[in-house]
Amino acid sequence: MKRVIVDYAKLTNEILTLLVEKFPEGYDDSNIVRFKNAKNETIEAVEVRTEDTIYLVKVSTKLADRIENFEDDDMVDEPGDDLDALKDLEIADENEDQEEEED
Repeated sequence: MKRVIVDYAKLTNEILTLLVEKFPEGYDDSNIVRFKNAKNETIEAVEVRTEDTIYLVKVSTKLADRIENFEDDDMVDEPGDDLDALKDLEIADENEDQEEEED
C-alpha cells in the first residue's frame, strides 16, 4: 500500500469527500498522526485510506475551514424551506408608508 502526503491546498474532491466521511464532526488530537519528513521536520496529518493508498493530509486551520466549507456546499435546502420562512414575514406596503407620512 502506498502512502501519499497531501497538503490541504492540493486536496482533490475525492480526498476531501473521504475526510468528511471519516470526520463528519471534525478531527481532534487523537486523530492526528505525527512523523518526521525527509527534512527532519515534524509533520502533523490526518489519515484517510482507499483500497490501495493511505493519504496523510497535513493538518492546519485552513484544512478545518476547507472541510467545513465543503460540508456546507453539499447541504441542499428543501425547495419549500425558503418559502415557508418568507410566509411569516410581514412586508409593509410602500403605499401605506407614504400615506402615514402624509398624515
